[in-house]
Amino acid sequence: MGIINITSDSFYADSRCETKEAILSKVNQFLSEGASIFDLGACSTRPGSAPVSEEEEMARMEFALKVIRETHPDICLSVDTFRASVARMAGKEYNVQIINDVYGCDPKMAETVAELGCTYVYMHATEVDSSSPNELIRKIFTFFAEGIQSLQEKGVRDIIIDPGFGFGKTMDQNFELLALTHELKALNRPILVGISRKRMIWQTLDITPEDALNGTTVLNTMALSQGADILRVHDVKEAKQCIDLFDRYNIKV
Repeated sequence: MGIINITSDSFYADSRCETKEAILSKVNQFLSEGASIFDLGACSTRPGSAPVSEEEEMARMEFALKVIRETHPDICLSVDTFRASVARMAGKEYNVQIINDVYGCDPKMAETVAELGCTYVYMHATEVDSSSPNELIRKIFTFFAEGIQSLQEKGVRDIIIDPGFGFGKTMDQNFELLALTHELKALNRPILVGISRKRMIWQTLDITPEDALNGTTVLNTMALSQGADILRVHDVKEAKQCIDLFDRYNIKV
């Protein structure tokens, strides 16, 4: 899953695409590098950022979707939004297949996703009070188990879970969660991991997001070993190489 930010304030500058030319260039680059899903965000959710208005997010997203669908009508698009109105527009008018919601399980969003028949990325983004890694993963597992049941009762069928690295978690908890991600496989849902160039990498290594590609590749490899099914990344070529090598290594014997 390649990240395309239709914003001016995402934490990693190279992911920002605000013109038609920049959007198409990024899509074509990601296509050539092996992306399967293109995740569009028009409202930054980085720590400390102030959300743009619903009207501005709608306008940005509609502009990008129109640009992409005119030239790539069949690629798999994901919209990164917590607003049901934006999700509805994207699904109804531009055949967006996935809604990626960082705040998860809002009744209006669940109703909208069920109506659209889209796949839903359900993220854990709340703070967890835990005294041990095992308690942390138990609480996150319970959050997903209860939430998935609630979503199914509302008519949402296709659900991807995202453990939410960097959202509501301490630095230690991020690494504890990464080490125990395999425990979430028991939920029988695809697992999306988004750790690309995040604070858990660059703060640990005392570098900048711009220098965090190598660290991203290391943690993406760890995520794959823990059962991740989808990697959400800024750098598609490197992530695809990581997946190809991991698949070659992970021979069943």
